[in-house]
Amino acid sequence: MKVLVTGATGFIGRQVVHRLREAGVELRLASRHPESLDPGSEAVPMPSFDAPAAAFRALTRHVTDVVHCAGLNNDQGNASEADFLAANAELSARLAQACAEQASGRFIHLSSIRAVIGARVSATIDEDTIPDPQCAYGRSKREAEIRVRDAYVSHGRSDAAALRLPPVYGPGMKGNLATLMRLADTALPLPTGALRGNRSLLSLPSAAGAVWHLLSHSQPLRPIYGASDMAPVSVAAIVGAFRRGFGRPARLMAVPAGPMRAAAVMLGKRVFWDSMTATQICDPSLLASEGWLPETGTLEQLAAIARLGNAQSPALR
Repeated sequence: MKVLVTGATGFIGRQVVHRLREAGVELRLASRHPESLDPGSEAVPMPSFDAPAAAFRALTRHVTDVVHCAGLNNDQGNASEADFLAANAELSARLAQACAEQASGRFIHLSSIRAVIGARVSATIDEDTIPDPQCAYGRSKREAEIRVRDAYVSHGRSDAAALRLPPVYGPGMKGNLATLMRLADTALPLPTGALRGNRSLLSLPSAAGAVWHLLSHSQPLRPIYGASDMAPVSVAAIVGAFRRGFGRPARLMAVPAGPMRAAAVMLGKRVFWDSMTATQICDPSLLASEGWLPETGTLEQLAAIARLGNAQSPALR
């Protein structure tokens, strides 16, 4: 087995590389910044979405399997719909076409629950949930899922799968989780006690473990999988875990939701408020039924991340 990992210098890509190396897998690593990879790695530049087909054939030549982590994340606030479609859908389609032609093994495409639901929607989702993406990023990830699948079907193959991920946490995380961790690292009381919506999260090692499971298990691949930690957690519990990690008292005030929402609207933060109060549960039952073990200690892991951050940098005051 020789596995191509795209986006190998990214937040999830680096952990995937670490997990595959632990398993003794031969790797080819593709990145827009190959110079930042280990000197001993087989590191190659990642072609852009509009590169010639020959560039994608060269990238996938002599590899058996592919883990596609590369793409444009939803924390790129200035990206347009066209940017997301190019970096996520078109790039994935070009890569999948080359892989379906000449890579004999599996294609694992890292997708997102945003391909299915918007950030402000309350829902429980699984592999059978009808997709209804509601942002440019989500639409591009759903289009990428479709085009990867079509590339493999057009070659009579069924060994490509999309792995839909909820928010992934770990050192170096971004997005709302990083914002909550920064808010937790203050001495001020926080009116988060009303934020009882439950959220599925996924630890960074568990995400990489899910990738390795899909590459290595003997059962036929399903087209779609969802991954998450065992139990969802509330936003209030997330902040409380971060505060424990920072060694701070909880100081979470149970302010009624109505005034908080009104204040968020006045401050232009309605979207953030709605995303923090929605309940979004990603059901990992299918993946778990095939032998993957989800993380069971979510809050303990979040506290450990805060402890690590507290040891490495001065606290916010």
